[in-house]
Amino acid sequence: KNKILKKLIRKTLNKFGIDVHRFQSSSSFEAQIIAAMKKVKIDVLFDIGANTGQFSLQMRDKGYSGKIISFEPLTSAREKLTHQASKDANWIVHERAAIGDYGGITDINISKNSVSSSILPMLKAHSDAGKNSMYIKTEETPIITLDSIADNYLDKYSNLFIKIDTQGYESQVLDGAFKTLKKAKGVLCELSLIPLYEGQDIWIDLILRLEKEGFELWSLERGFTDRRDGRTLQVDGVFLKKDN
Repeated sequence: KNKILKKLIRKTLNKFGIDVHRFQSSSSFEAQIIAAMKKVKIDVLFDIGANTGQFSLQMRDKGYSGKIISFEPLTSAREKLTHQASKDANWIVHERAAIGDYGGITDINISKNSVSSSILPMLKAHSDAGKNSMYIKTEETPIITLDSIADNYLDKYSNLFIKIDTQGYESQVLDGAFKTLKKAKGVLCELSLIPLYEGQDIWIDLILRLEKEGFELWSLERGFTDRRDGRTLQVDGVFLKKDN
């Protein structure tokens, strides 16, 4: 009877576009990230492209208790981020800046949904797949390299994990993190399966690059999907140093 009832409930929920599964840590990407971080004893997290702090809050919820350094260039998102971080003594928000491959000033395109904002122009493949991702305005922001500030937060004993969510600007972040990557034990990076932003590197470029930097792909999670046809456009990849 219980099986019949469960099947009926699930079938009813499916009609409303809802699917329910038993929770398992192995099927939770957040739990997989935490497991990877524990494996390499992470105690410092660089959250690049933090937006309002969603990722860091998820990591805290799943048990990460180490230091968090968040980087966010959008003024409005950073205000909310700073408010979240103020409740956590081990969470620092760096001064407003984008992370890239040079120091100076740049313009960032702000999307309607905020999270799709990027320094790069957006391609039609992205805006068509997510109407709320379209750009609505631009904002001037300082831009810095990770190498120029990483040592402010690290010492020789730090075990660093770098999360990069910069909407097509991943390679530029890596270009400015040559020294920092050598100190990192893990990286979480968005991987686009097709070009979504003008001039971006796609998944194969980033995987091969991180392999050359001494990392191996540890786990993958589906990210941005075109709801019109179900095509996966972006995934998130966790990479760990091979010598761990």
